Amino acid sequence: MTNDDSDKLKKLYEIYEQPMFRIAFAILKNNEMAEDAVSEAFMCIISKLGRIKIPESEKTKRYMVSTIKNTSINCYRRNSRLLQREMPIDENIIQIPDSKQNIEEIIIKQENSSIIKNMLCDLSETDRRIVNLRCNEEMSWREVAASLSLTEANVRKRFERIKKRLIRMKGEIKGEK
Repeated sequence: MTNDDSDKLKKLYEIYEQPMFRIAFAILKNNEMAEDAVSEAFMCIISKLGRIKIPESEKTKRYMVSTIKNTSINCYRRNSRLLQREMPIDENIIQIPDSKQNIEEIIIKQENSSIIKNMLCDLSETDRRIVNLRCNEEMSWREVAASLSLTEANVRKRFERIKKRLIRMKGEIKGEK
């Protein structure tokens, strides 16, 4: 990095660090994550330092705001995926009855859970994976399609058919028509 680049980076930091932090905090709602986003944004800016002519210009300001917004959004998405992938809690295991809930209700919930698991066992492997990725992992249609090497339209249609089939199976189990 040349001396001019170093001076330009210092100037950018002096001018934009606080506004960038406020933007990041507005998106992330967390001090540490906002600080990380600002650092990450400046790392990205360093690689494009040659394109920035005047640190105080409106064009530079727009670029800095755009960079911190995108970086913050990426951090938010990355962290939300990590939180979703942490160990899922099986509510049937940790369910502690309180005075309002009796043991019969817990047994009924556990029976329903086992019925659902049995119904899912009747599905093909791909169909089970579609249900799992969409419902448990809460992936978007695009993400489910990409992970299964299918088209988005195919995944949506299969999910719709699976839903109808499960509803039909549920009716048969309960003796309904």
